[in-house]
Amino acid sequence: MTVLYKANMVRGAEWARFFAERAPDLPFRLWPDIGNPADIRYLVVWVPPDDIATTFPNLELVFSVGAGVDQFDATKLPAHIPLVRMLEPGIAETMVEYVTMAVLGLHRDLLHFINQQKEQVWREIRIMPAKRRRVGVMGLGQLGQAVLDRLMAFGFPLLGWNRSRREIEGVTCYSGAGSLPDFLSQTDILVCLLPLTDETRCILNADLFAHLPRGASLVNVGRGAHLVEADFLAALDSGALAGAVLDVAEPEPLPAGHPFWSHPRILLTPHNASMTTPDTAVDFVLDVIARHRRGEKLPGLVDRSRGY
Repeated sequence: MTVLYKANMVRGAEWARFFAERAPDLPFRLWPDIGNPADIRYLVVWVPPDDIATTFPNLELVFSVGAGVDQFDATKLPAHIPLVRMLEPGIAETMVEYVTMAVLGLHRDLLHFINQQKEQVWREIRIMPAKRRRVGVMGLGQLGQAVLDRLMAFGFPLLGWNRSRREIEGVTCYSGAGSLPDFLSQTDILVCLLPLTDETRCILNADLFAHLPRGASLVNVGRGAHLVEADFLAALDSGALAGAVLDVAEPEPLPAGHPFWSHPRILLTPHNASMTTPDTAVDFVLDVIARHRRGEKLPGLVDRSRGY
């Protein structure tokens, strides 16, 4: 009964150390040293190997090492094998830090000041009070709710939009496609934390941008495929959008010469808004394995019909 890890190998060494300390009786292997494939019961993975079912005939449980599962081809994973997305606290903590940084940076005109410094221009920009800057979050799962909770301390009017209904104290919540235009019309800084599904692919498009107040800003920490690049660049160049912070792109990494690299109204980071912390991730995986053995409900269990 073995756990196999297939993801970042540097962090994998930390996983191995924590497993040895906390579950010494549970064998742990790092890809590609899989040993006997028939011994693998639990797979912790970012990009899954081909032919999971035939390669590991006794597989019982698959963990995504990240919060998302859009990198999985669900048709290649047998329906009887549960797929669990990572819910360890390190992901939420680092995502909250990043989105707070991005929202405050856009709120306090950081992109303008970066460009002014490059041009050696000393020019004040009038400060907008936080109480007049409305922040809207698309996607109200664990990460979206954690982000809103932290932003509340700054005094921003907060809005949230989700596929299904949510109630969050201090946040004006909207749900369903029909309410999206109302949500957008009241959002000055839009944060995309949606999972990538067939319904959300290309959702950040010209129609969506047209419903935002002119001069709104975007933070995309979902997936690069949420964004229609041509529509986005047109919105930036027309002034419909004032700026953006992007942590994701399609493809990753972006090729040399891509306009995102040099656009003065874009801050681009290499998909590291959040990161799984091996210490707490190992605790989460061990807890889920124990629950699975006892036949209990699994936290983070993916609904494959929804894609998250």
